[in-house]
Amino acid sequence: MNAPATEAMRRGWCPGTLRPMQTGDGWLVRLHPPRGTLSPAQLALVAELADRCGNGQVEVSGRGNLQFRGVREETHPELVEELLAAGLVDEAEGDGPHRLTLASPLAGRARDDLLDAALLTQAVEREGRRIAGLPAKFSIAVDGGGALALDGFAADLRLRAVAADAVAFGLPGDLWFGPVAPATAARTAAGLLAGFAAENRKRPDAIRRMRDLDAAALTSLAAACGLAAMPAPAARPKPAPVGIVAERGGRFAVLAGLALGRSDAQGLGRLAALAQRFAVDQIRLSPWRGFGFCGLSRMDAEALHATLARDGLVIEAHDPRLAVSACVGAPACERAQAPTLADAAALAEVLAPSLANGLTLHVSGCAKSCARPGLADLTLVGSEAGYDVILAGGTRDLPIAHLPLAELVRRLEPGQDIRARLDAAHRHRE
Repeated sequence: MNAPATEAMRRGWCPGTLRPMQTGDGWLVRLHPPRGTLSPAQLALVAELADRCGNGQVEVSGRGNLQFRGVREETHPELVEELLAAGLVDEAEGDGPHRLTLASPLAGRARDDLLDAALLTQAVEREGRRIAGLPAKFSIAVDGGGALALDGFAADLRLRAVAADAVAFGLPGDLWFGPVAPATAARTAAGLLAGFAAENRKRPDAIRRMRDLDAAALTSLAAACGLAAMPAPAARPKPAPVGIVAERGGRFAVLAGLALGRSDAQGLGRLAALAQRFAVDQIRLSPWRGFGFCGLSRMDAEALHATLARDGLVIEAHDPRLAVSACVGAPACERAQAPTLADAAALAEVLAPSLANGLTLHVSGCAKSCARPGLADLTLVGSEAGYDVILAGGTRDLPIAHLPLAELVRRLEPGQDIRARLDAAHRHRE
């Protein structure tokens, strides 16, 4: 099964399990298990398949997908067959629509969520997949209203619980509408999607995102679904996406991140063995590029937390690695123009104090922004001669400078001009 090069390079195209994408290190195969959930045995299988069918490298993406790297043409059928047999291929694969929803790794389990966000996510996904004509990367964030807020993730549409019996709808430009009862939220979301798709069909040039519509068009779209404007929901503190989190029913989960969202097969195998040893109920994929190990007693959660720390995973909220996003870069990606993983490590070392205090760094090999769809305090876009430097923006925003790595590192040292501008940008965003 080949992924044609022309399709792989078309803007907005997304690879999957059945449709891999050619990259510099072989085929990239993207997997999102149903409901973003694995058993310990399934994680062990993923580790085995990464080694047997790919180059042993696995990523967790910023949308909570697993990505096998270095898969070969001759091993791809075997990989697909094993994943299908294990029930790990999402029903949206093939010619159907892509996965639409993004949810917390503890949706339906977090004790402080206002409603069952897992059930709401499944309903929105089910209704949304019936809508024809949505762009390939259309994204819906479904937020249960608890501490694991999804506010930092880019989305075309947001559903946020504002009470146990009320869901608000957020559209680009910080426009909010509703609220509605949870029982009708999925149908209302489907109405918004259908309205957007219909608007798209009227235009000579199709638009790719809700953000491409102006405020008047978005308000009209909401009004057609019976939604009235409402004040924005109360702001929440920045979430701590790692650590021990209380679940419903007196159980606990351990959220852990992978450094730069990457692991080798041996590392994944160790995680699977730990999950089996501690009788983990579920392993949830996290859009913070890691895993949630669910259904633990408090004692076992603390023991697993300590073990993961010794194994080098990101398990503390102040860990500066949480604030760094980087794509695989050159030479593994054919589009990338810089070795982003190595460069991100060097930059993170210089910026460690600021990263620990909340500064965010995004190092991208090109303007596609695969590793971080949203904004960062410092975004660097690679080229053959260095990096475009963008403050408080994304990969397609206007850079303030273009610098080679060595000069960039020098200017990021304490007391240098760009460091002060970064700190000022960070204060402004707060």
